[in-house]
Amino acid sequence: MPKGYWVSAYRTISDPEKLAAYNELARPAVEAGGGRVLARGGRTVAHDAGIAERTVLIEFDSFEQAVAAHASDAYQKALLALSDGVERDFRIIEGL
Repeated sequence: MPKGYWVSAYRTISDPEKLAAYNELARPAVEAGGGRVLARGGRTVAHDAGIAERTVLIEFDSFEQAVAAHASDAYQKALLALSDGVERDFRIIEGL
């Protein structure tokens, strides 16, 4: 079964406190949903229209598990804490 991935490419971080609050809530929500953080922050080289801000990659055992984790009540609470603190491109993708 193909794995599922969350890919978050941050364009701007306008409120680091909201991002910190989100991180406190998101981490246990992701772990409860079966997610494993593969990359978070760190060095980035951006190409084309990319922006070298924060990037996060999280792996799940399946695409369905990734979608369910995003829809969970715990993760939705994390999103409320984040609100307008960042601008990011968030995708859930299916692996090969």
